[in-house]
Amino acid sequence: MEKDELLSVSDLNVKFELKNIDVKAVKGTSFSVKKGETLAIVGESGSGKSVTAMSIMRLNDFTKSAKTSGSIKLKQKDGSVIDLSVQNQTKMREIRGNELAMIFQEPMSALNPILNVETQLTEAILMHHDVTKSEAKKRAVDLLNKVRIPEANNQMKRYPHQLSGGMRQRVMIAMALTSNPSLLIADEPTTALDVTIQAQILNLLKVLQSETGMSVLFITHDMGVVAETADRVIVMYKGDIVERGACRDVFHSPQHPYTKKLISSVPRLGSMEGELKPKKFDLGENLTKAVKKTSSLQTSDFSQEGKNKEPFLRVKNLEKLFYVKNYFTKTEGNVHAVDNIDLDIYEGETVSLVGESGCGKSTTGRTLIQLEQKSSGSIFFEGRDLARISKKELFEIKKSMQMVFQDPFSSLNPRIRIGDAIAEPIYVHKFVPRLEVPKRVKYLLDVVELGDSFIDRYPHELSGGQRQRVCIARALSCNPRLIIADEAVSALDVSIQAQVVNLLIDLQSEFNFSYLFISHDMSVVERISHRVAVMYLGKIVEIGKRAEIFGNPQHDYTKKLLAAVPIADPDQRKSTIVLNSDEIPSPMKPIGYVSPKGKMEKISDTHFFQVN
Repeated sequence: MEKDELLSVSDLNVKFELKNIDVKAVKGTSFSVKKGETLAIVGESGSGKSVTAMSIMRLNDFTKSAKTSGSIKLKQKDGSVIDLSVQNQTKMREIRGNELAMIFQEPMSALNPILNVETQLTEAILMHHDVTKSEAKKRAVDLLNKVRIPEANNQMKRYPHQLSGGMRQRVMIAMALTSNPSLLIADEPTTALDVTIQAQILNLLKVLQSETGMSVLFITHDMGVVAETADRVIVMYKGDIVERGACRDVFHSPQHPYTKKLISSVPRLGSMEGELKPKKFDLGENLTKAVKKTSSLQTSDFSQEGKNKEPFLRVKNLEKLFYVKNYFTKTEGNVHAVDNIDLDIYEGETVSLVGESGCGKSTTGRTLIQLEQKSSGSIFFEGRDLARISKKELFEIKKSMQMVFQDPFSSLNPRIRIGDAIAEPIYVHKFVPRLEVPKRVKYLLDVVELGDSFIDRYPHELSGGQRQRVCIARALSCNPRLIIADEAVSALDVSIQAQVVNLLIDLQSEFNFSYLFISHDMSVVERISHRVAVMYLGKIVEIGKRAEIFGNPQHDYTKKLLAAVPIADPDQRKSTIVLNSDEIPSPMKPIGYVSPKGKMEKISDTHFFQVN
């Protein structure tokens, strides 16, 4: 190893010996990480970047089918060099945490669902430090404050399922930092986070690096994050490193065709200036030709031209409270997840709902589609109040409102084939005669560009992007008028994300349905939206046309949200504007608290923001 190297990986090969085939996930990879630097590994899912990280931590050893070879040398804190590839698991348990730490991509599966946050954090501290339980608890609270979790003392008693996706990821980051490791391996650590939280986590990692000299191996598909943080970049494709170099060189003069495609797929804030309608990404290919096919199963439900003067979905004074109880089941207070909001959605338009995790975006979507019961307020669909209609009418309306969930893997039944998953709502709603259902399923798979070869496959046999396309096909199965897309592209690689966004725009153009697009990715929101609503602590604080929100933001929170978006250009790294922890009031209110209706100031006929 060279003097300034912390980690040196030589000729790393990882092969998975499956039943019928051997899969070479990593093919002779060699690279090094220097002390105090950030090395980013980028590439699509399946490129081998996460497998490389798991090999460094020696976690692939627990997968029986994995066969690993090569050398992985680490310079420890005491200056000695150790080859991780030949250590036993007892020694590796000591190294993990003290010398190496890893932030995993999926916090729900990485956290123990039956242990609360306090137990899991203090366990990691007690394992590597000679401290008392009370000292470990105090350090755990400090770590939660560091990663900007509000009310850290109260959150310590919560379980993973009681936290939002972003909050769970922050707990994982706090856990990884318990022992100040020399090398932090971050596997998609900001994928589930909002831009303001993402900016703070990136800033936190920079501060920790400057204070401790810690190195970071950053695995991501977010090229904006790479441009904001990386010193050097490695591009992986199908197990091989196809390009490497300084961050600026890779972005400004990419050499490999795959790197060029990756960078061209990155949504850039401000690229929609002067555009009135959503615009597809230019990927050099014609996507979703299948939607142009004529089919006897297409109906005229989606083909109404023009926009109705009245919204077909109207939300008035909507509230959703969650009751917080103590150990004796006594209600201590209410969390105002959705706090007295008004929202209209017109035919054929995309309304994007943006904001931090915990602000109420997903709860709003789930309440509209009746997966959560509202606490108060009204939801009108085509002039009918959903609270006052019969169960039969509500069942018919539910056919017209469908949802695409954030995690396609958990929203698909792993024991049901793809064709059956798409067919299920068609059978439930008796949308077409039973004999025509297979034909309908084939048509829907063509629409999302998968084809009928996927009918007999299971979810685990598909990539993340393919699973999300299946979820879109399922949502389209009964010709809905409204699709609620809850972070539908947030976990996808940039090139796959661009393809799915293009698909959604094409489908809307063809069928004229509406989207409520819930997202924290402002660059994607700018591409796909007609109007944008900004949520903060359960309230809509600004709403307007896409050009008005992005070009003339009025509310302080909207400005900070846009300022925190990472720019995919290393020359434009900025000191991000973020909210301080003392600026975030608690969403929990005492019993009987009535939230005041925020006063909205009018900027134009379509642009409003909250002034108090």
